[in-house]
Amino acid sequence: MQALRHMFRSLFLLELFRGMRLTGRYLFARKITVQYPEERAPMSPRFRGIHALRRYANGEERCIACKLCEAVCPALAITIDSEQREDGTRRTTRYDIDLFKCIYCGFCEEACPVDSIVETRYYEYHFENRGEQIMTKEKLIAIGDKFEKQIAADRAADATYR
Repeated sequence: MQALRHMFRSLFLLELFRGMRLTGRYLFARKITVQYPEERAPMSPRFRGIHALRRYANGEERCIACKLCEAVCPALAITIDSEQREDGTRRTTRYDIDLFKCIYCGFCEEACPVDSIVETRYYEYHFENRGEQIMTKEKLIAIGDKFEKQIAADRAADATYR
């Protein structure tokens, strides 16, 4: 009986017609394509894009070189060197993130006790030359300064979820 049913379906091409019916159903449906440069798709405030280092309101960098983000990074993408300052506090001398290794998991952001390293919602970046994918401390601080208003707004909105 099963063989007869299979022969009937193969002879009359029922699977083909079922597939064509599905294609025809979506052929005249409203298109949902986003024309990217002109239109933007809605983005979640929790989207994880490029990293940034934040500063306090007085201009001092927030990172206290605790190296928790380096320890928690599953891809080993973060490298931190630090030294002690004259006033006894520790600050970073080197803070590098290799974006080719990074998997954008957000663990570094979660581990930071002073909310220094964050992932912005900025995703339109590219690299043309070798070595540009390594984000140095200066690049990360510049990104943090550029997007500070957006980062602060996202942090305020995220606090309502916690």
